[in-house]
Amino acid sequence: MNDAPDHALDEVLRALRLRGGVFVEAEFGEPWCVLSQVGPEDCAEFTPLPREVIAYHFVCEGSMRLQVDGASAAIELRAGDLAILPRNHRHRLGSDLAAPPLPVEELEHRAGGHGVLQLVHPGQRVGARFFCGYLGHDNVNDPLLTALPQVLHLHLGDPASAQWVESSLRFAAQPGGSQHGLTPSVLSRLAELLFADAVRQYLVARPEGGQGWLAGLRDAKVGRALALLHGERQRAWTTEELARLVGASRSAFAERFTALVGEPPMRYLAQQRMRLAAERLRETDEPIARIAEVAGYESEPAFHRAFKRAFNESPAAWRRRQAAAPSLAP
Repeated sequence: MNDAPDHALDEVLRALRLRGGVFVEAEFGEPWCVLSQVGPEDCAEFTPLPREVIAYHFVCEGSMRLQVDGASAAIELRAGDLAILPRNHRHRLGSDLAAPPLPVEELEHRAGGHGVLQLVHPGQRVGARFFCGYLGHDNVNDPLLTALPQVLHLHLGDPASAQWVESSLRFAAQPGGSQHGLTPSVLSRLAELLFADAVRQYLVARPEGGQGWLAGLRDAKVGRALALLHGERQRAWTTEELARLVGASRSAFAERFTALVGEPPMRYLAQQRMRLAAERLRETDEPIARIAEVAGYESEPAFHRAFKRAFNESPAAWRRRQAAAPSLAP
């Protein structure tokens, strides 16, 4: 990837505001099979709980297979492999995915630090040891996460890198982890960097050309425009200004952006502004007029009209309903 898509991806990830944690360290002897999906109880360290979850598994020793419900093929995972599920699909893990899943209540449970649970299944042969973690966020139907496949597979080919990741996860999950400089915020950053690397590798492996949001991210001019839009959603952008900044004519840029992303630049920006406004309404007690300004609207009435078109209710009513509803992860 050239620098433009890299920068665009950085801006998109920054706007996601990911926050991560580790909730299980598992050691399974073969044969074994379990059903897996991150639930609200796994994200207990965050208040409020994240509305969406990116799940991941990092294999420290041995090997295992992963298969998403409904998928025809399984993915082989070995030591140093990271499997990321951008939309938290329910899936099976194990040495024999056709075997009946092990009831979690029958596994040996050991309490770990910071809420990390240790699960142990002895088995008949050496199996796999791995960490389960997640990145939480509040971005429903995010264009990047929607465009990614069900599973991203990242292999840390350098044994030293794999060992460093394992040590980082382990120290951050222990009560004394902060003594090593691996606080929960550092763990979140580590998980975010691994996720970004997996996305970059996936983009590099994709064939050139095509359409869709990811194709737009890889395009030098459209990717630069996406970085600008996600980096400053509140700015009063125009198609003309974006075209000038990416070095294209207005008509050529608008046509290229629409062909790849699927909608014109200003319509895409309007959706991102609504996402920003909803985020501020849900997470802060700022006045609606201030949120309208932050989201890039010149007047509060204009913001009210746009918000009602997007959510079928006024900003105030939507905020009250969100405050009354429990925040649950999928």
